Amino acid sequence: MQIDLQTLWYLTIGTLLVSTSLLLWERQAHPARARGLAVLAAGLVAFVLGCVVAMNRSRVPVALGMAATNLLMVSGYLLVLNAAASLDGRRHLRASLAALAGLAVLWALAGTQFPTAFWNHVSALPIALACGLTAWILLRSRTARGLRSRPVAVAISAVHAGFYLGRAFVAPVLVQWYGPDMLIVVAKATMVEAVLYSVAMPMSFLALVREEEKQHLLRLSHTDQLTGLANRHAFFEQGGRILREQQGRPVALLAFDLDHFKAINDRYGHPAGDAILKLFAETARAGAGPDALLVRLGGEEFAALLPDCDRLQALSRGATIASRFAAAATRAEGPGIPATVSIGLAAPDRGDLTTMLASADAALYRAKGLGRNRIEAAGPPTLSAAA
Repeated sequence: MQIDLQTLWYLTIGTLLVSTSLLLWERQAHPARARGLAVLAAGLVAFVLGCVVAMNRSRVPVALGMAATNLLMVSGYLLVLNAAASLDGRRHLRASLAALAGLAVLWALAGTQFPTAFWNHVSALPIALACGLTAWILLRSRTARGLRSRPVAVAISAVHAGFYLGRAFVAPVLVQWYGPDMLIVVAKATMVEAVLYSVAMPMSFLALVREEEKQHLLRLSHTDQLTGLANRHAFFEQGGRILREQQGRPVALLAFDLDHFKAINDRYGHPAGDAILKLFAETARAGAGPDALLVRLGGEEFAALLPDCDRLQALSRGATIASRFAAAATRAEGPGIPATVSIGLAAPDRGDLTTMLASADAALYRAKGLGRNRIEAAGPPTLSAAA
């Protein structure tokens, strides 16, 4: 069964309209990406208009119909490029308009002289360039980094760019070898590939948006909203993985409890208490080390899991955090708040996270009983005040 070009044009328009409707519908579910989805939908509409003009270009002067079709198609690809750039909050509107203006001038100067060659081959170059740049933007995107759907989205744009490069440089050779009938084959191949692209490209973009939102929600479920630290759920999930990876290597756990925190809330108010919690989180983040898993367990209780950190190193980091926090608290909130922290340390050779936390908690309660504002390690009480 053979399919004529007219049928392929209609099929392309149909798939583009379905994809456009889906993108516009998805804007409601992804408000943070509504602009990018709208830009992509506008690109698909430009493709539809280009298809309509191409199907009716015999009713206008040859060069005009070809130029209008090519400009509309390139506009669509530039909108796709801008949709990809929007993932990182970027836009390339001026460059896109300049490219369109340059292409229009090129059509006016050379396209009118050699319309058939321009239409069959040269017009493919700006499309290949736009798709290649889109693939590059997606490959370099910070937002898309780590998303499983990114390689698919990159591949779709890269393959599309490669197809149009082939149309620009390989198709002329095939026409010379096999004659003008090869132009019909190239045209049909272009339309079949366009149908595939009109489905695959929007779906890959939607996959990026959905996966990004899923990861965002996952991060929120693992994050303490006040301090920005990991929460208790993340502690046991990520901490267990860290312990498995640390087999045979040192690891330590520090448990923190802010001293007299209820009294701080009662005397200075809850906003001041929240500020103290944030201050401790910032201080601990700076002092625990880049590889530490720092979490807020709840209330004024925090913990830090320190991979590749032995007992003495953990003691040093804990003391640094305690002294810096006490100093920073006295400078905070106007006249300052006398806030300190008690710390318990567990650094066993073996043990699961629950056991380590219980040992660190026991050491922490001993630090509280010995006067607060100090570090105690699990085992015999041998440590002095932290600050």
